[in-house]
Amino acid sequence: MDLRLNGKTALVTGASRGIGLATVRALTAEGVRVVAAARRPGPEVTATGAVPIAADLSDPAAADHLVASAIAELGGLDILVNNVGGGDSGGAGGFLDTTDAQWAEVVDLNFLASVRVTRAALPALLTARGAIVNVSSIGARVPSGGPIAYTTAKAALTAFGKAIADEFGARGVRVNTVSPGAVRTDLWESPTGYGADLAAAMGVPQPELLAALPAATGMLIDRLIDPAEVATLITYLASPLAAATTGADHRIDGGGVKTA
Repeated sequence: MDLRLNGKTALVTGASRGIGLATVRALTAEGVRVVAAARRPGPEVTATGAVPIAADLSDPAAADHLVASAIAELGGLDILVNNVGGGDSGGAGGFLDTTDAQWAEVVDLNFLASVRVTRAALPALLTARGAIVNVSSIGARVPSGGPIAYTTAKAALTAFGKAIADEFGARGVRVNTVSPGAVRTDLWESPTGYGADLAAAMGVPQPELLAALPAATGMLIDRLIDPAEVATLITYLASPLAAATTGADHRIDGGGVKTA
C-alpha cells in the first residue's frame, strides 16, 4: 500500500533503538526524509539513511536546538514522532520506594521532553499542516502495569496529545497517540532494565518472566509485540491515508486491555 509519504520530512525522537529505530526504518522505507534524534545515535540509525542528531532531551535547552537543526537539515517539517522516554528509573519498587528525584527524571523524560519538542516544532508543523504521533503506553490506562512514575507520566502524555489535537486541529495539525503493551525492547529484555528488576523482585529468571508475561497481562497473543508492528501503526497515522484520524489513542497491546 502506498502511504503517500514519499518526499515528506520527519523528526523522530528516541530513535536509537526499539520503537524509535523501527519507526525510522518504516518511515525511510516509505521515502520520508528523517532526522533521527537520540542521546547517542548508533550505526543502526546511520544504516537507515536517516540523518542522526545527538540530543539529550532531558536538557530543557535541547528541544529548541534539535528542532531548529532538523528543520535546517530537512527544509521544513511534516511529521513529528515523540518517542523519547524510558521506564527503567526506580526499578520495580512501588510508590513509597520512588524518590522525588526519580519522579522528576521520569516525568521529565516521558512527558516534558515531548512537550518541549512539540512546542518548538509546532510553527513548522502548522505551516506544513503536518502530523504528530506521541508514543505513550497502555500503562496510562492500566497504571498498575508498570513503575508508578512511568505510567503517570505516560497518562499525562496521552492527555497532552488530546489537548493539542483539539487546540490545533482546525489549523491543520493532526495529533494521535499510540499506546503499546509489552514490546520487545530493552525495558523488558535488558539485563539491567525494568524487566530484570521485576524478575528479581519476583524471584524468577528473566526469560521465564518474559515467556509468561503475555498470558499474565491478558494478551490474546502468545508473544511480546515486535517494535516493527508499533512502527507500522505510527507510520500509517503520520500518513495522508489517516487524514480523518486525530485526537485518538490507539492501543496496540495484543488485546491485553479489555475495556473500550
